[in-house]
Amino acid sequence: RRIAEAAVELFGRAGWAGFSLEAVARHAGVGKASIYLRWETKERLLTEALGSSLLDIADVDSGTLRGDLVELARQMLALYLGRTRRAALRMAVEAPMIPGVGRRWDALLESQVLTARAMVRRGIRRGEVPADTSVTLLLDTLCGGVVMHVSSTPDHLQERLAADLDDYADRLVDFLLRAVLTPA
Repeated sequence: RRIAEAAVELFGRAGWAGFSLEAVARHAGVGKASIYLRWETKERLLTEALGSSLLDIADVDSGTLRGDLVELARQMLALYLGRTRRAALRMAVEAPMIPGVGRRWDALLESQVLTARAMVRRGIRRGEVPADTSVTLLLDTLCGGVVMHVSSTPDHLQERLAADLDDYADRLVDFLLRAVLTPA
């Protein structure tokens, strides 16, 4: 566990270029042999560490589209604001270039997309938003808003952002739904 946490933290801080089994061993305070006994390559270590640290987005049916979208925003904010923040943001950029890690990232993204699309489609079926609402544009706006807000918030304000996570999720979803429900 300590090795996996060190791997995620090191990847988040140094990226793939600064990631090595030796550096993880130093950061975790263990001998290199301990790492090599379990993981043959740095790709396998990072894939396993990220797989156990970055959680998939859960499909929550609160009974309303607003409630579902607020929960989606909260889960995404938690992913990008928690202890895995830097690693999750780095994965968005570096994962396609790292064997194994790219597949884990693709699976995480696919899970997020399928879950989010199911939430919006339920809302459309319940008549909460017009039937011609673009699921893609609605989710691009919500998810893009979350990622942009987190990535553009300076490090010294991250704790405050994490403390206001629920309020921000509420305000973001309310803003988005007003735009969807207001005739052009």
